[in-house]
Amino acid sequence: MKRIENAEWFKSSHSNGNGQCVEVAHLDGAVAVRDSKQQTGSVLTCAPEGWRAFIGSVAEEAL
Repeated sequence: MKRIENAEWFKSSHSNGNGQCVEVAHLDGAVAVRDSKQQTGSVLTCAPEGWRAFIGSVAEEAL
């Protein structure tokens, strides 16, 4: 089981390096999100379906 302690974090390829980024990790049955500036801080987790819905709604707003 992949846990937060063993997570492989990544930033969006659209990240411009200005420090205003989030990092995402795919866990077993969950997606984890954290502030790239606070890597030892809080982590938000959600179901993969919830993450897909969030990303879909953000993409729609960007159009």
